[in-house]
Amino acid sequence: MIATARFIERISYIVGLIGAWVMAPLVLSMVYEVIARKLLDAPTFWAYEVGYMLAGTTYMFGMAYCLKVGGHIRVDFIYEGLSLKRKAVVNLVGFLVLMLPGAIWLTWGLYEYAVEAYVTNEVSGESAWNPIIWPFRTVWVIGYAALCLQCVAEVLKNILVLQNVDVAALGFVGPEESPS
Repeated sequence: MIATARFIERISYIVGLIGAWVMAPLVLSMVYEVIARKLLDAPTFWAYEVGYMLAGTTYMFGMAYCLKVGGHIRVDFIYEGLSLKRKAVVNLVGFLVLMLPGAIWLTWGLYEYAVEAYVTNEVSGESAWNPIIWPFRTVWVIGYAALCLQCVAEVLKNILVLQNVDVAALGFVGPEESPS
């Protein structure tokens, strides 16, 4: 279980790192757009679509990483008062009953959505640039697939907690390290 959780968390880290690096071209393209629009009076026809696609990529690729580091928001007024094992039980129920089934369902739906866009060669229809849209929809699938995998890692880590394994000593973020 430990090796599987580590492998999944490595995937979450890599996908999150890619999402973070996407910020560089996003910032550069937006700076270029502002200069072109304000100083040169020559706005681009592609900046809007590049902006939402790159910002969306950052968001989608950051979901699993955020879960990995315990950055998602939770309602703490009851949770914080629980013992470590009870937190693990709450987490297990939340991941197995709510989060994982929902994320799998969304991943499958987004996959079908991306395939449909690829098969029909769908374009965005948002600007004069009008790019094909399936690459961006594929980003959604990758982001949600990584989130599903990270949910599995969280389930494994919480099972380890229930087995009296100190997940923090193994380098994982566990229930005891959840942000408040």
